[in-house]
Amino acid sequence: MPRSSAYYTPNASESAENLELMRRIDKAYVKHTFFGVPRITDELNKQGFGVNHKRVARLMNVMGLQATMPGPHTSKPHPEHRIYPYLLRGMEIGGPCEVWSADITYIPMRRGFMYLVAVMDWFSRYVITWDVSNTMESGFCVAALNRALKKGTPGIFNTDQGSEFTSEEFTGTLSNAGVRISMDGRGRALDNVFIERLWRSVKYEDIYLREYADGHELHAGLSRYFRFYNHARRHSSLGNQTPAECHRRI
Repeated sequence: MPRSSAYYTPNASESAENLELMRRIDKAYVKHTFFGVPRITDELNKQGFGVNHKRVARLMNVMGLQATMPGPHTSKPHPEHRIYPYLLRGMEIGGPCEVWSADITYIPMRRGFMYLVAVMDWFSRYVITWDVSNTMESGFCVAALNRALKKGTPGIFNTDQGSEFTSEEFTGTLSNAGVRISMDGRGRALDNVFIERLWRSVKYEDIYLREYADGHELHAGLSRYFRFYNHARRHSSLGNQTPAECHRRI
């Protein structure tokens, strides 16, 4: 079966009601990354959904979400995978390719959902590579990483402690390339704050506006968006440069 047929078919394993709940959970989480299961449950009940915290916790687990504040979380590392220390606290990043990071986010679609992974340069906010899949298995993350490493080699690569990034295939690829591995502290998604801001931009400027019907449409739309993001979207934090202009310093 072609990869495009397998990976670009939206996951529709949940009921229509659960898919709607997941869309609303996603919007609440993007606005308030510190919301955990209790607060998101309260938010959904205020919107008229009679849901309990167990259901919300299960859906957030499917979506790969956890709050940025310490406490019980839905995203868990694989018990047999090695966890690396967080190396970026207090570090001053002076140029491109000193630190890259990667993360996965849930993408709501018209009928179903998919997952998006991106590799970003911290200094320039440049999105080096990205990919979409209908599962959160490590394969599409490793594929994106390999494509990124063909474009350069960072000094440090930072991720969260999700099993996709703690897998031997992912960490082994980094180690073989001579890259130091850094991982967020448990329950500290803000350790990867720049990519969290990227997800907010992607969703409010594209995903929520488009409601893509299938994976091929999603891939084409994200291709357009990331070209805009890298080459046309100026950032005040970058001195009003685009990520591509800032990244060209290397």
